[in-house]
Amino acid sequence: MTEPATPRISRRLSLPLIWVVPLVALAIAAWMLARQFRNHGPVVTIDFTNGAGIEAGKTELEYKGVAVGSVKSVALKPDLGGVTVEVQLTKTASSLARTGSEFWVVHPEVSLAGVRGLETILSGVVLNVRPGDGPEATHFRGLDRPPAEEDTAAGRAYILRTAEVGGLRPGAPVYYRGIKVGAVETMRLAKDASGDLVRIRVYTPYIALVRDNTVFWNAGGVSFHLSLIGAELKATSIESLLEGGISLATPDKGGLAPVARDGAEFELQARMDKDWLKWQPHIPIQPVDTTPEAPKAGAAGVPDVIAK
Repeated sequence: MTEPATPRISRRLSLPLIWVVPLVALAIAAWMLARQFRNHGPVVTIDFTNGAGIEAGKTELEYKGVAVGSVKSVALKPDLGGVTVEVQLTKTASSLARTGSEFWVVHPEVSLAGVRGLETILSGVVLNVRPGDGPEATHFRGLDRPPAEEDTAAGRAYILRTAEVGGLRPGAPVYYRGIKVGAVETMRLAKDASGDLVRIRVYTPYIALVRDNTVFWNAGGVSFHLSLIGAELKATSIESLLEGGISLATPDKGGLAPVARDGAEFELQARMDKDWLKWQPHIPIQPVDTTPEAPKAGAAGVPDVIAK
């Protein structure tokens, strides 16, 4: 009689087929999380006075039109004096987490300078940033409004001291004889809170107009003068009426003073002295007229002068 074959015992573990799909899904999820973690940069905290329109998981941080981060959370500050926004930067945008970086909320805005942020009507607000160049930092104070357009390679910056900025705003024009020659960049309190500091930028073609003895005054708003022969109502421009403005003049007696260095400080006078309007110094400036009818620099009768 034939004996039955001895059974063979296998020690291999068998995995039920039903577990294959969950394990594969878990592996994919772990890979995606690892990839996302590798693509993350630092988390920065931004304090704003108002968080209208900012939503966690929806509002993005953009730089030059490219998304470089997203809002992780929005919460009221403990003292209820504003909101704190946490933004997760992408790895490629890690360099934005530096002292001097400026963050602001982009809302739809219509002004004489044009229309800005119109796309946010449908997409919701976005955050924007201007990179700083200081040491690494993760805590920032957000701006209440977009900063003035700035081209640090164009022109020179000057600091104006004043007791009060009044109606001045970033982006307000700087005039010479009614011609816009620059703009207000930023403003803040002096370190000892004794007054305000206003930084302006005069464009390259006009830097020769600013001398060591140049005077600046607040030219924004409307001036009203009443006399026996009638009343006079005057505003430098509609732009200065809305955003404020600054005018400058340079003395014409005793020879021209040296051209002011970049970063020089001046006093911003609250009002104009009529004698300043009588000054008529002859100051060569860089030609800026690019209309088709204008003769080119170097043509007959047209000096080719570059302000130094």
